[in-house]
Amino acid sequence: MSEADGTRTLRILLVENHEDTLRWLTLYLQELGHTVVTARTLAEARVALAASQYEVLLSDIGLPDGTGWELLERERPARPLFAIAMSGFGMNADNGRSRAVGYRHHLVKPFKLAELDKLLNEAAKQVAP
Repeated sequence: MSEADGTRTLRILLVENHEDTLRWLTLYLQELGHTVVTARTLAEARVALAASQYEVLLSDIGLPDGTGWELLERERPARPLFAIAMSGFGMNADNGRSRAVGYRHHLVKPFKLAELDKLLNEAAKQVAP
């Protein structure tokens, strides 16, 4: 993805406590041309979300000090944010809770990169430049 090929690059807040997953996803998203800021805990994510404007939130649900659901429930970002939840749990209740707090999509880990790419393309089309 790049502006050169007609698709927008995005400012992404990536929240993931698993170090290898965080590193790998960060590298992948940066390779696509996105700007990525990372957080490993709910507390770090809250600070990062308040400190800057992101177009996409890509957040794990299970965090060491809370949940990705709490992040959107508590913070309620002022501007529209394209939020994508990630979790090892994919029950209907998990998907429903993600949507109820403001996530547009709920990816079940492990997910295919094509799924993430599709959602990022959707986000690029929907978020304001």
